Amino acid sequence: MKLDGIAAFVAIAEAGSISEAARRLRLAKSVVSDRLAQLERQLGARLVHRSTRRLTLTEDGLIFLELASQSLRGIEAAAATLAERRGTLSGPLRLSAPVTLTALHIGPALYPFLRSHPQIDLSIELDDRVVDAQAEGYDGVIRHGPMRDSRLMAWKLARSRRLLVASSEYLEQHGTPRNLDELEQHRGIFYSHRGIADWRFETAGRAVQVRGKAGLQVNNGVVMRDAAVAGLGVTLLPLFIAGPQIRDGTLRVIDVGAEPEAEFIYVAHPEGRHPSAKLRALADCLREAFGDPPYWEAGL
Repeated sequence: MKLDGIAAFVAIAEAGSISEAARRLRLAKSVVSDRLAQLERQLGARLVHRSTRRLTLTEDGLIFLELASQSLRGIEAAAATLAERRGTLSGPLRLSAPVTLTALHIGPALYPFLRSHPQIDLSIELDDRVVDAQAEGYDGVIRHGPMRDSRLMAWKLARSRRLLVASSEYLEQHGTPRNLDELEQHRGIFYSHRGIADWRFETAGRAVQVRGKAGLQVNNGVVMRDAAVAGLGVTLLPLFIAGPQIRDGTLRVIDVGAEPEAEFIYVAHPEGRHPSAKLRALADCLREAFGDPPYWEAGL
């Protein structure tokens, strides 16, 4: 029984399709399909129900998947351990990370790391949605926000302060809110994956949620920032996005007498899956590059 056939089957089960499994494995779809067929012949059992609309596992497939996944993780861990004993970080590492944070800060921090460890095969999927690390086969996910997902084991990389900001033009036309009640009357620019419930503050030891008037909802922080600069409303932005505009006065910070809910940048891995030395080293690299407090807060 060949290991690449087992790896193909596990990838198909996690991806939900042969096409997606082939993309993740960087193989032709026909190769992955052939490996699955060969594995089924060797086992004498049908592992997958194929149809034109969807792919599901048979009862035998479900049983085999659990043991096959454990075996693959064990082999990967053993290979990683031997590499670590030789002082080498090598092999595949698959991550999911936010688009804007990666473009502005994660990417520049990782390039020296990858030059120092050329045997690491790093794959980063940029996506602003909250992904399911376990189901989608990621070794780790980098996220920005409050740490709430109990299915993930997380390591903090940096704190992430968010501030209410708006342009001088908007505030001159509509007034500057001085408290949370007044903030509710203002047009908001919101991150669409969180919606208008995103304005969460902590005051007098309790959490308060403010719902402003939705002026714009978009799933990209840079667009939110640029919309605020254009005078379209008030927005709550992390300093890693809005820091330069606050420094040069393009955006003004609004004090409503309450602190935004604490958020962090963190890397997380599925619970029960042993994190590799590669993931730990990458997290250490990012933590050191960002600093404490993070460099994007300098001068603010």
